[in-house]
Amino acid sequence: MSALLQVARLHKSFAAAVLNEVSFEVHQGEIVCLLGPSGCGKTTLLRVIAGLEVADAGNILFDDRDIRDVPVHQRGFGFMFQDFALFPHKNVWANVIFGLRMQNLPSDQIRQQAQAALEMVGLSGFEQRDVHQLSGGEKQRVALARSLAPQPKLLMLDEPLGALDRQLREELMIEVRRILKSAHLTAIYVTHDQAEAFAVADRVVIMNAGRIEQMGTPIEVYARPASEFVARFLGLPNLIQGTVISCAANVAVIRTALGHLHIATDRALKTTQTITLLIRPDAATLDPNPFDAESEWFAETPQANVLDAELIDVAFRGRYQRVVVRVNDVDLVFEIETRSSPGTIGRRVRVALLPSALFVL
Repeated sequence: MSALLQVARLHKSFAAAVLNEVSFEVHQGEIVCLLGPSGCGKTTLLRVIAGLEVADAGNILFDDRDIRDVPVHQRGFGFMFQDFALFPHKNVWANVIFGLRMQNLPSDQIRQQAQAALEMVGLSGFEQRDVHQLSGGEKQRVALARSLAPQPKLLMLDEPLGALDRQLREELMIEVRRILKSAHLTAIYVTHDQAEAFAVADRVVIMNAGRIEQMGTPIEVYARPASEFVARFLGLPNLIQGTVISCAANVAVIRTALGHLHIATDRALKTTQTITLLIRPDAATLDPNPFDAESEWFAETPQANVLDAELIDVAFRGRYQRVVVRVNDVDLVFEIETRSSPGTIGRRVRVALLPSALFVL
């Protein structure tokens, strides 16, 4: 099945390169999130696809048609922005039907599509409300309804939840995905928040300095980050250099600054090969009583990946505790269950690393 949107070798520069050889596809009914830090080029990419910016080179095909020379208003795309861009002097109904009126549709069709959009976002009965009477979440829903009402071929959302507080964003990111899926819309969604991208997207396109670093489903990119940048951006800070000592039967031994570590791997690693090792935050269990050789923890834990460490910091995060330990002057960050006691800051602890939670980039 061919993609609905095809972006190929797109390049755009201002004072410095903004987009460099960007290529990706979006299929019918798919939600693709452009994810990356500020300044990485994701909004510029969205604007080029929309026709608000002109690429210096590359191709954009929509439904197998070259749209580079098609004016913005003829592309049939919908837009939603971070500031909502609602008309403050118009009520909810007037805001929602604005795009429909611009299409010169019959009044019955305008009413039908606008009512359907408001119902979809849960705002039936809000038609006569003034915009200034709405909460931030309600304004976001009105902006989404206005984008949905013209039934766009492609909906483009640029940081649509960025102006909302964290709790409201948590609630609405799930709701936005439900609405887009129920409307059977194809969408490109821009965000710098990986939790938001993972909650909304079918596929994630991770960008850095105008290039695509990695593409895949949320599970794929989180489980197997393709580079150090992707790992750190996704909140996986434990990256150390190592040398392969041996690799056989899906188990490799890696020499690192932490000591020799055993990892589970399906890759054919070569002896003496230099690698970057990712230690996942959920890789560790901690024993706060490192000098008790008769402890239940010591008896039940394989000794290959047991490290002697100093407990540097413990931060309560609700469902888990964020723990920082130091091993041979290397700081490692782990997430452990809240009910577990990591011990006292400044004391020695034993850390056991699960081989399957250690990953070669």
